Amino acid sequence: MEFSIKSGSPEKLRTGALVVGVFESRKPGAAAAALDAASKGRITEVLASGDLEGKAGSTLLLHKLPGVAADRILLVGLGKEKDFGLKEFRDAVAASVRALRDTGAADAVITLAEQAPRKLGGAGALRQSAIVALDVLYRYASPVGETKDPSRALAALGFTVPKKGSASAAAEALKQGEAIGHGMSLTRTLGNLPPNICTPTYLAEQALELGKRGDIKVTVLDRPELEKLGMGSFLSVSDGSRQPPKFIVMEYRGGKKNDAPVVLVGKGITFDTGGISLKPGEGMDEMKYDMCGAASVLGTFQALAAMKLSLNVVGLIPTTENMPGGAATRPGDVVKSMSGQTIEILNTDAEGRLILCDALTYAERYDPACVVDIATLTGACIIALGHITSGLMANDDALADELLAAGQASWDRAWRLPIWDDYQEQLKSNFADMGNIGGRPAGSITAACFLARFTKKYKWAHLDIAGTAWKSGKDKGGTGRPVPLLTHFLLERAGKL
Repeated sequence: MEFSIKSGSPEKLRTGALVVGVFESRKPGAAAAALDAASKGRITEVLASGDLEGKAGSTLLLHKLPGVAADRILLVGLGKEKDFGLKEFRDAVAASVRALRDTGAADAVITLAEQAPRKLGGAGALRQSAIVALDVLYRYASPVGETKDPSRALAALGFTVPKKGSASAAAEALKQGEAIGHGMSLTRTLGNLPPNICTPTYLAEQALELGKRGDIKVTVLDRPELEKLGMGSFLSVSDGSRQPPKFIVMEYRGGKKNDAPVVLVGKGITFDTGGISLKPGEGMDEMKYDMCGAASVLGTFQALAAMKLSLNVVGLIPTTENMPGGAATRPGDVVKSMSGQTIEILNTDAEGRLILCDALTYAERYDPACVVDIATLTGACIIALGHITSGLMANDDALADELLAAGQASWDRAWRLPIWDDYQEQLKSNFADMGNIGGRPAGSITAACFLARFTKKYKWAHLDIAGTAWKSGKDKGGTGRPVPLLTHFLLERAGKL
């Protein structure tokens, strides 16, 4: 997909399809009004007939209006003008792109940024437009057979800029949106791949491919090196699998040499059977998505490199399968983490925290500005928050506020949960420094409390994306979240928003 900025009066734009917005009560936006004037009231006539009332998400395709250069005009309902916010704007762009796929147009121009909510602004509207367009146009390509794409070829999308907007700011915002959208697509594809293909070794290979771009240094540590580091907790999860564990280290150096980096840590369980504490068979196929935290770090790094942010960022990805077998870790085993703390494994299906804790200890060597881990960690988070928002827990209020604001601005929202010391009582063990579970009550919180024991030397936040990383049912597939949240957080830190 090719993106571009378009300028000029709407009626003079030569394109396969021109998208203009109409509010409820049949009130045309500025671009629609310009087309109405050029066509001598044709749009007013169509709206008066009741074919489109402006309800949010509704569309109507018109052909060859007199006085208008575009081959087709797509009218898109924006809903009530007083309620038109970020969500409604995104929904309108998504409805437009879905409708454009079926028009047969090879190219189109979307004018909806001119109706963007004031808080979003023109640049923000263009950034969001590119992200939403790529999200809608995403198609999973199967590596083991052809996946038929029923949509027609829409090859190019142009976007008009509000007259008061800066052309250079608009171009940069569109580039950012494109980078974020492609980062989401990478994250989705990695999650959607079958687990016999997307193994720890495959994830390491994808990271090394990113490293070939020159802006990212990639190092992959294997079992002997992990043993030397004392990552006994991480390695205990891998013991039941024939697939070798990998620890992927990515370093993006876009800032000053001595600037402390932001460290992103992604959980990379490429398939989770639960281990000896075996999961129920129903729905277990979706446990290929247990590496979506790792995938989101890879997608974010791809976006980082494309945007060339002036920031230092480190990505740490511990990746392995969690399988049953003769060598698998048992409930009741005690393992020693890289930090020296011992862990009684009460449930082998609470494995994500076991690989993350060693990665969080490894993060100390970077003297980080902050650390954010991303993990499909607990089903309890889905019970608490559903599939709308990710769970956020942190040991620093300012960092938590930054991430919450980034989630709101990107419409990739998170909700903060407490990790008070009172919850630590649930992790007590008679045979080790801690157990790896704290029982059913507050399962997401006690999982984060476990991780907090390994993050005392820096500012840290934890994103539980178990409910938001993928969808089930007829829309089954990865979502690409929380790449938008993470990239907006980094854009803010780099002073680019």
